Amino acid sequence: MYNLDIFLTNTKSGKKEKFVPIDASNVRMYVCGPTVYSRPHIGNARAAVVFDTLYRVLKIKYGSVTYVRNLTDIDDKIIEASKVQGITVDELTRMVTKQYHDDILELGCLKPSIEPRARDHIDDMVNIIRLLISNGHAYIASDHVLFDVQSFDGYCDLSSRDIDEMVGGARVQVEDYKKYHADFVLWKPEEEQGLGFYSPWGYGRPGWHIECSAMSYKYLGLDFDIHGGGIDLLFPHHENERAQSCCAFPNSIFAKYWVHNGFLNIDGQKMSKSLNNIKVVEDLLNAGFDGSVIRYALLSAHYRKPLNFEDKLLEDAKKSLQKFEEAIALHDISESTDELDERALEVLFDDMNTPLLFSRMHKIASSTDRHSAQILFNIMKLLGFSKRRDNAIPKDVMDLFAEREFARKSKDWKKSDELRSILVDLGYEIRDSNDGTRIIKIL
Repeated sequence: MYNLDIFLTNTKSGKKEKFVPIDASNVRMYVCGPTVYSRPHIGNARAAVVFDTLYRVLKIKYGSVTYVRNLTDIDDKIIEASKVQGITVDELTRMVTKQYHDDILELGCLKPSIEPRARDHIDDMVNIIRLLISNGHAYIASDHVLFDVQSFDGYCDLSSRDIDEMVGGARVQVEDYKKYHADFVLWKPEEEQGLGFYSPWGYGRPGWHIECSAMSYKYLGLDFDIHGGGIDLLFPHHENERAQSCCAFPNSIFAKYWVHNGFLNIDGQKMSKSLNNIKVVEDLLNAGFDGSVIRYALLSAHYRKPLNFEDKLLEDAKKSLQKFEEAIALHDISESTDELDERALEVLFDDMNTPLLFSRMHKIASSTDRHSAQILFNIMKLLGFSKRRDNAIPKDVMDLFAEREFARKSKDWKKSDELRSILVDLGYEIRDSNDGTRIIKIL
């Protein structure tokens, strides 16, 4: 539909590259979703919003996109949390999965094409582990199956780390049964019945990394276009995924482009339980910040850059969206059209430069003609910003505003002032400027 090229920063090369899909008739993207053990926090939300935006961008250009976002529902944290809450693992994961779905729906995220649960793909994981053993890339030791990282020459090519310096930062346990300190678990034994699965290597559970390799292969095949996730997953998770997939299937490149969103800090500090500063999406929604405001705030910094999440960011987002909505309401635009602003698309296609796109939207919103309002509405819909009905200006108020505008242009200053007073009493402020006149709901 659009001849503009898409550019993405590929973590593997460290460069911004022109996106050329393996098969333009079906672009394929895999994104690591949440581990469902607790209510989604704002860090989970940033990844969801960033890759939802990329999904939307790809759909504009190519139409057909298969977007797989997994749910990790097998994990030590899940088992621990279920015991603390006194419920089963299945009860916990289903509850948190629903919470995650509810929260990101509020943020305007589309459903992925496929959302696989790890526990539904144990057989797929077992089959890949078998391949790794037969290919000489995995070994059995002390009832564990481990990946032999020294058997893969490309290990650490993705994260650009020194294999001999990475152990401490990656929290890799150096067990005496490992051939090499960086070897990681593909399968481990589980003593408690009901928490594991039967396999050729005994009753146990899969390692975290093998889960995503199995699910991406199941739904996207040997090679696919984009692998996404937060930068915190780059090492060891994505490095290990890539290693085991390339070794299980020697002719595979696995993912062509690796795309990562940056860290999210809270008021200048890393978000962590120890600092008691974890912001949960539900709490922000309950505090009066609707999903569109949170979404805007999460996109206000470039996706690759760190984002400092603070109250001012949310207040600024609210004001920006209000400006856009007022410009749209001025002309009572309620339906989208196919027309999009080419400059807006250029910055969006250029490595999803949403901060620059928002600047462009502010410029469009400053125009007072109907065409600009329509273009702004189209961009808002494209980006996943639903029109917030609670802040929308009612038609009777807009009729008074239009009557006031007519009186002002007719130089009927008395009538104009009377109508302004009526609007103020109704809770609206009139702002006259060189760029035109705006009506703003007083918050």
